[in-house]
Amino acid sequence: MLLFTPGPTPVPQNVRNAMSDETMHHRTPEFEAIFKKTRKHLFNLFKTDEVVMIASSGTGAMEAAVINLCKNRLLTVNSGKFGERFGKIATAHGLKNKEIKNEWDTPVSIEAVVEALKEDSEIDAIAVQVSESAGGLRHPVEELAKAVKEINPAIMVIADGITAVGVEAIDVTNIDCLIAGSQKALMLPPGMAILGLSNAAVKSIGSGVGYYLNLASEIKKQRQNTTAYTAATTLTIGLLEVLESIEADGGVEKLYRDTATRANAVKSSLEAIGLHIYPLTPAKSMTTVDDENAGEIRELLKSDFDVNVAGGQDHLKGKIFRINQMGLISNYEMAWVVNAIELSLAKLGRRPYDGTANRIFNEITFAVEK
Repeated sequence: MLLFTPGPTPVPQNVRNAMSDETMHHRTPEFEAIFKKTRKHLFNLFKTDEVVMIASSGTGAMEAAVINLCKNRLLTVNSGKFGERFGKIATAHGLKNKEIKNEWDTPVSIEAVVEALKEDSEIDAIAVQVSESAGGLRHPVEELAKAVKEINPAIMVIADGITAVGVEAIDVTNIDCLIAGSQKALMLPPGMAILGLSNAAVKSIGSGVGYYLNLASEIKKQRQNTTAYTAATTLTIGLLEVLESIEADGGVEKLYRDTATRANAVKSSLEAIGLHIYPLTPAKSMTTVDDENAGEIRELLKSDFDVNVAGGQDHLKGKIFRINQMGLISNYEMAWVVNAIELSLAKLGRRPYDGTANRIFNEITFAVEK
């Protein structure tokens, strides 16, 4: 079965091999050396002033960012399940929350953010997804962050990059916290989250908030190449293997180029066979299709063609399907996915199969001259 859900993503064989060795104790010079190498690679990936690894899902990092960087009122951008989650985290910790809400296919407007900040001087942090994976949407995060800082440089900008880090270059000039999760573009099992922090964020954190998710404790220890509490040793070993594999394959810039080409090829091939892309501004991490037969297409892909893609949640359940484009994906696997979708449409009597999707995918992927 080909796993093409936008998280968890497939774990490469060499990474599984690296993680299958004997369990390592985290309070040893050997693990500290691995941790140091991994941090060095993460600084190159995030381009931030500080990086912190924690043993949790991405939601744990979202919570750590909110409680450590918001002191009063959080402005949240809700264009999907995960934008909504930021607001729930704030409320759970007794913080005030102001929400900008849109349909799941609609990116936030800079004007709406600016208006909200001008109306409410209590807002001291904003949380937004780079890629909102509930609908495969890309928000204009860099432009939003710039506008926020022009109004008040002290406002902390928290960007959930869980389905964006390792997918595309993200300009962190005006971003104070960029979040990643192990089970997305980093091609690992779930269980590790990473936060890239600005110097301003480190200063704002001060002595930190909370206990396990206290970022001040982790910053202090991780600068010494260890962790405040038990490290996710196996995932750290796997992460180092992933990051070294990316470097060996041409580096993050090549990864970004390959992912962008793949995203364009998938989107174009599916549009060529009459399918509609759901979000108004699609993320490169996934292609999301809204279709009256979305549920049936997913079932056919799984039962007849050994392809597992994700569906929708809440009001989009049974109305969309989402195809992963993150990570080191083989072109022949991606080509089979778009081919299988066209075959599924033929089985549903929607259009006769003629290989259009595969042809378009290959023409774009391999730059075939027409």
